Amino acid sequence: MKSVKELMNLKSRVAVVTGGAGHIGPALAEALAECGASIALVDVNGEQCRRNAENIKRKYRVKVLALATDLTREHSVRALPSAVVKHFGRMDILVNCAALVGSSNVKGWAVPFEKQNLDTWRLALEVNLTSVFALAQASTKFLSKSRQGSIINIGSIYGMVGPYMGLYKGTKLGNPAAYSASKGGLLQLTRWLATALAPKVRVNTMTLGGVFRGHPQKFVSRYRERTPVNRMAREEDFKGAVVYLASDLSNYVTGHNLVVDGGWTAW
Repeated sequence: MKSVKELMNLKSRVAVVTGGAGHIGPALAEALAECGASIALVDVNGEQCRRNAENIKRKYRVKVLALATDLTREHSVRALPSAVVKHFGRMDILVNCAALVGSSNVKGWAVPFEKQNLDTWRLALEVNLTSVFALAQASTKFLSKSRQGSIINIGSIYGMVGPYMGLYKGTKLGNPAAYSASKGGLLQLTRWLATALAPKVRVNTMTLGGVFRGHPQKFVSRYRERTPVNRMAREEDFKGAVVYLASDLSNYVTGHNLVVDGGWTAW
């Protein structure tokens, strides 16, 4: 019987993490690198992605590749897994973290419902949901060969429950309908993929609570009141969950939604 340390060991495995120029993506990549995985960090912002990749490489002494990729372009998405395998020789883990989020600076996004537009709706679905489908599809043959293939989709509490609009009162923040719809779709896509790709590839979702990003104090106070652990999330709160789902610690887990939200959805 393997020890817990053996089960969480990711040496010799290669993990692809999208959203590599953001905050959460690099944190998840760091957690996997700390357990020994080689990392392919992906983002449309190639410069910041490369900086984050260099930081992970220097800190954890693992092989790291930065790939500038526009997830709204099908050809780029479908070419990504082959580029990773050409560089590393294999692909074992896919973390779909890239997304348009509530703070994305896109016209017709975090505005009142009547001002949200279809172009932005389509863009959100393209990035948050369609690219996940395409990337999973293009990765399946490599993940199946791994015999330890794991896809981890990064969801949101707003894919599970409706928003409490009172959070945003008196602030410039908002909650776009397309964000909730895309994240809700991601949960069902996870279940579909988990059954369709079994038993060779496991597919799970990590549903995250709100992460502190210098939000207005009135927003933070309202958020804390609705969260049993009485605070917003930090990036390190998600590291243990991604290691669990990526590694042999969760060998018998697929089609699951692992909620890491401080209890927000518990009431």
